[in-house]
Amino acid sequence: MSSKYHSPNMDRRSFVKIVTSILGTAMAAIVGLPMIQYFISPALNKSTSDDWISLGPLENYPLDIPTPFNFNMMRVNGWERSSQSYGVFVLRQSGNDLIVFSDVCTHLSCRVSWDANEEKYFCPCHAAFFDKDGEVISGPPPRPLDRYETKMEGDQLLIHLQEG
Repeated sequence: MSSKYHSPNMDRRSFVKIVTSILGTAMAAIVGLPMIQYFISPALNKSTSDDWISLGPLENYPLDIPTPFNFNMMRVNGWERSSQSYGVFVLRQSGNDLIVFSDVCTHLSCRVSWDANEEKYFCPCHAAFFDKDGEVISGPPPRPLDRYETKMEGDQLLIHLQEG
């Protein structure tokens, strides 16, 4: 008659199963969590922009005539890269005194254009008009054209582009 020791609570097979499960879970967490974070983190990062954009030398902008300037910016949103087009009007009033307006209407974000004959900015979406200083003359826009902060570095005109 042989007598084997038997635990009243757990046998050897159950113990091995539990230890193997715990070690497997720990290894999966050590490898898996950083990998999940790597793939999810770009989507969680808020995309903001705070750039100074060069519009070229001041001599490119004649006095008292709104002059258009267009540029593209590369944006990174998570894993997606996209190019966004921007446009501004530079109104040089005298010497280094100037105003830079966005060419986007404040009503529905349509692009405005300068009408030299009538000396007004015109938005074709709802027949809105803005005066030379960007103030609303007529139409549905709720506010004047947006202005950019400007600065000079040497002879280069720079605008502050802030998004996000």
